[in-house]
Amino acid sequence: MTPSPLSTLRRSALILACSALLAGAAWAQEKVIFQVSDADPAKWNLTLNNIRNVQQDLGADKVEVEVVAYGPGIGMLKLESPVAQRVADAVAKGVKVVACENTLKALKMVRADMLGNISYVPAGVVELMRKQQQGWAYIRP
Repeated sequence: MTPSPLSTLRRSALILACSALLAGAAWAQEKVIFQVSDADPAKWNLTLNNIRNVQQDLGADKVEVEVVAYGPGIGMLKLESPVAQRVADAVAKGVKVVACENTLKALKMVRADMLGNISYVPAGVVELMRKQQQGWAYIRP
């Protein structure tokens, strides 16, 4: 039995659609979000080392990286923190670092106390939830 022209057309369309999906998946950018809620410089250095390794292994242009800081961890985003330079270097290399505004308010901190070029979100935990819902990999060193 010879397939009808319509079934051949449908099969071709299905093959093209699948090919397009697979090609899109191959070019999809990896996305990873790191949580840091500890005021420990060693934990921040571990996180920054992990980020460097991810960018080196996957290619910095092929991975989107975000760090969410809240609770005691937000202190490491202050201008005089022991990891301030490393955080600034990571931001310069394309890492998005966000601070929780709820924590800022609770600790009576202001943006002027913080590193430049970081971003802010209303609630750090909500940012983590939303990114995970969008398919981001979640890491808490």
